[in-house]
Amino acid sequence: MSNIPIKKADLAKIVALATIIIVTLVYFFPVLEGKVMSTHDGTVFTGSSKEIIDYREEYDQEPLWTNSMFSGMPSYLISTQFPGNIIKPLFNLLRSPGIPIAPILLLMMGFYLLLISFKVNPWLAIAGAIAYGFSSYFFIILTAGHNTKAMALAYSAPFIGGVIYSYRQNRMTGALFTSLILTLEIIANHVQITYYAFMVILVFGIFELIYSIKSRQIPGFVKTTLMLIGAGAIAIAINFASLYTTWEYGKYSMRGKSELLTDQENKTEGLNRTYVTQWSYGIDETLTFLIPNLKGGASVPFERDSETVKVLRQNKASQYIPQFRQYWGGQTLGTSGPVYVGAIVFLLFIMGLVLIKGRDKWWLLTATIISIMLAWGKNFMFLTDLFLDYFLGYNKFRAVTMILVIAEFTMPLLAFLALDKIFKNEIGRKEVIKAFQTGLGVTGGILLLYLLFPGLAGSFISPNEGAQIPAWLHSALVADRQMLLKTDALRSLLLVISAAAVIFFGYTKKLKIEYAIAILVLLIVIDMWPVNKRYLNNDKFITKTESANELTPTAADNFILQDITNNRVLNLTVDPFNDGTTSYHHKSIGGYHGAKIRRYQDLIEHSLAKDISLLSNRINNAASISDLENVFDNMAGLNMLNTKYIILHPDNRPLVNKNALGNAWFVDSCRMVSTPDEEINLINEIDPAGEAIINEEYQNLLSSFSFRPDSLRMIELVSYKANELIYSFQSTENQMTVFSEIYYPKGWNAYLDDSPLEYFRVNYILRATILPAGEHELIFRFEPQSYKIGNNISLAGSILLILLLSVSVIMEIKKNRKKQYDPLR
Repeated sequence: MSNIPIKKADLAKIVALATIIIVTLVYFFPVLEGKVMSTHDGTVFTGSSKEIIDYREEYDQEPLWTNSMFSGMPSYLISTQFPGNIIKPLFNLLRSPGIPIAPILLLMMGFYLLLISFKVNPWLAIAGAIAYGFSSYFFIILTAGHNTKAMALAYSAPFIGGVIYSYRQNRMTGALFTSLILTLEIIANHVQITYYAFMVILVFGIFELIYSIKSRQIPGFVKTTLMLIGAGAIAIAINFASLYTTWEYGKYSMRGKSELLTDQENKTEGLNRTYVTQWSYGIDETLTFLIPNLKGGASVPFERDSETVKVLRQNKASQYIPQFRQYWGGQTLGTSGPVYVGAIVFLLFIMGLVLIKGRDKWWLLTATIISIMLAWGKNFMFLTDLFLDYFLGYNKFRAVTMILVIAEFTMPLLAFLALDKIFKNEIGRKEVIKAFQTGLGVTGGILLLYLLFPGLAGSFISPNEGAQIPAWLHSALVADRQMLLKTDALRSLLLVISAAAVIFFGYTKKLKIEYAIAILVLLIVIDMWPVNKRYLNNDKFITKTESANELTPTAADNFILQDITNNRVLNLTVDPFNDGTTSYHHKSIGGYHGAKIRRYQDLIEHSLAKDISLLSNRINNAASISDLENVFDNMAGLNMLNTKYIILHPDNRPLVNKNALGNAWFVDSCRMVSTPDEEINLINEIDPAGEAIINEEYQNLLSSFSFRPDSLRMIELVSYKANELIYSFQSTENQMTVFSEIYYPKGWNAYLDDSPLEYFRVNYILRATILPAGEHELIFRFEPQSYKIGNNISLAGSILLILLLSVSVIMEIKKNRKKQYDPLR
């Protein structure tokens, strides 16, 4: 098997492609019926990108800003096209099978290429590709609609593989391939996943450097490293427009450092520690790699025939059924499912630790351990704090559990490198027997212990449930959760024993290697398929008609849409700051995005959340609409954002806020403050209709201004576009004018009668300016130079890569022709 003929190897690759396609299509059969996935984040994207897409279609250009979410924010991380990147059509082509098919196909194909680059048996690489591609996390994120994450993951394996190929085989070919794949990886637009891929490469690079020093091959290492740096620079240049605008915005987003001085111990240069570690894997929860339901699986209600549901009904407490979930682990916010790499992969990984020697074993093991320990987050704060404080960029990312994608990559890679050596008889019998004993001893031993003593997993009661659960319900919960654990421990044990037997028979020639691999593929599918179906099954698909109806305007929406003025909406029928549907029809003060403007998040926490809480309480206690007449009198945050409509019920007319301040207004006094903390704290004390809060940093702009009210003064928004606001103004005196628009200095420019006009920040988050007496036209236009400069560099990078790839292909063709006609070869 170690010397497969070329034609047979080619056949294996054709079979691999066919197998990957067939397995994926069968799993996602509803797509072939014309159905689409219904996901939370998919709906969020549809809502949050609506204004951007509409603008693009109407004006054939990018708005680069949207007012439909969080009262306004750049669109770079929502939906922006960068015309300078002419490699993007290739990305679109590879994504053309659509979600969820494209990422799963690419995940498996990418890992297959990686294994082939390691010279793994092409037939065995099929098993490895399926084992990797069917890791549970990939299906769970697709269920949630994390499509950019899935696409970025799809390119991670071949990206890492390209780097390894450069060092181990051909630096020129490897560098060009790496540059192309890294370009696609960055286009996928999930920086956190790309960051993790670079972490893997860093670990690999350190061990490769150590090896080159020991083997005295430093010049070769340096040459390859420099070539890869060049390849990376080209990929970055191609994506420079998206990276530059994202970097520029990042300093003003939640991923940047907070300007507030409170809660300093919890803060980093990026996200605060609590926010980063909201989802932290329990230390013992790591064994979901082997037993998916170790901690109950996902935060979903119990099945109808469960003991929990039965006793709740028997005790006339059916209304509490949705409150008790299968998952009982330490992730207090819940989870969509566990990270399960597969019982067979886990067995082979343990065997690989015995069989694989040298640098490959150690860099893969090191990356795996780092991934696991960092995923523990708040449960291992020493390491988490170390990375948050000293590891460049790490504090920009939330949900530390996501880093387990590294282990999901390294474990199957080591596993199938080991299995390849077993089937190629490259390791002595004694060593192989030792690997079997260790693998079965560790893996089977863990499974047997949990099967016989499920109490090793813990109390089976979640931290959220506490100690107040009655005895009759406590017993039912424990029984159900123990059963979930024991059932999965048993299935994993049977799969481990079956896989070990097949591998052993293949190794000892009692079973043809081809048959052993085929059976192994079948066992891997039997292992992974049912687990993934728990989270992404046919119920997640709906018809296109049903999908379109998800955002059909309600009676409340239709009432608001009759108002053609530019105003904002608060929707209390959803969680306002974790919702994207409102943005589909309206300009929402809420939304759903992990990188909203930092100051806006501060406003939510210090003002808007209090206003909404007070409003909700008043509404719940009101006997009639008249009881709510004065409810908005002291809600400065909502009023200054021009929150005119509050949706209380989708089928009823919304509540109208008569205190909403409109698109722009004049103030007759101001309070000068010296710190951001003073700015945010004063929001709830002032009446923004007549007074503004201004930081001393803008004092020079006000040195010659004095407040002079004018009864005839007027300002009106006469033209609205996402990236351009035109106002008509008149007054006999100079006026300080406040706008209900978000202050963002990197792109918004003001023009008075076509001449540039300075503006400044007031009320912590809004724009303001001094308008001179007379009749004038004021224009705010979003014109970020980063976008223009970035696209020019992206175009240059794209052309350079295309030229290099073309030259490489031409040289390869010439080389092959020379070989073909050379009589001496």
